[in-house]
Amino acid sequence: MSSALAAPRPSALNLRGYAALVGMVAKTYLAFNWVVWMRLLQSLVGLVVFVYLWRAIYAQSPTFGGLAFETTIGYIMLVRIFQPLGNFNMIFELGGPLRHGEIVHLLVRPLDIQFAYYVQGLANLGLDLARQLPVALVALLVFHLRWPTNPAVWAVFALSALLGRSVLFCLDWMLGCVTLYITNPWGLWIACLGLTAFLGGALVPLVMMPDWLRLIVQNTPFAQALYVPLSLLSGVAPLSEAPRLLLIQLAWLAGMAVLSRWLFAVAIRRITVQGG
Repeated sequence: MSSALAAPRPSALNLRGYAALVGMVAKTYLAFNWVVWMRLLQSLVGLVVFVYLWRAIYAQSPTFGGLAFETTIGYIMLVRIFQPLGNFNMIFELGGPLRHGEIVHLLVRPLDIQFAYYVQGLANLGLDLARQLPVALVALLVFHLRWPTNPAVWAVFALSALLGRSVLFCLDWMLGCVTLYITNPWGLWIACLGLTAFLGGALVPLVMMPDWLRLIVQNTPFAQALYVPLSLLSGVAPLSEAPRLLLIQLAWLAGMAVLSRWLFAVAIRRITVQGG
């Protein structure tokens, strides 16, 4: 194992290698059409369910948790459209190859393994967001979603979404490293889905939570990927809050990037190949 890990030397500058990864993502995505259609159906059903749920919640009052109905329903629809921003993948991306003995092949590629998965994740994210176009059309035409008209809001949202997704990737990577110590990542993945839905703002705008809980939850890495960018896009957080929120995301990214690389360097020493 030690000789395999020593050669060849991975590089973050192998642009052709990373470009090839992006091409492979697109081909894989198109090869499994049934997965695309099932996820689209899931997103559409989720959109309808959440819209009618929040309509029922607001039936007795024009405001709830300090937010007007239009603001909340806009945020909820944007969450369903941009749901891929909060996806977790690395638990199975690392756990699967580990169980089948394929992780050895990943380690000897002339690419930085973490950066390679980051590039691959961004490519997947782009395709997943493109898949959500029908959901956006239903939200716009059926439920009358009002898109922001201020270009500055969209620019801040795009930057915040990239930073937030990068923070979540680092967290996702660290959780993937945990799979090097366990034999079945399924339970860990289920736990992460639940935490992401609650702490990431996928179920309810975090501003509606009690003050003591909101202060904690808004400053977790889970909230950076979904809640922060969508709160800026929906108007839950005013544009004047953008500099502070972006600085918090940058601080999270700096710390998580260093911690995630260190954790992988430690975890890979304990690797046990189950098969191959």
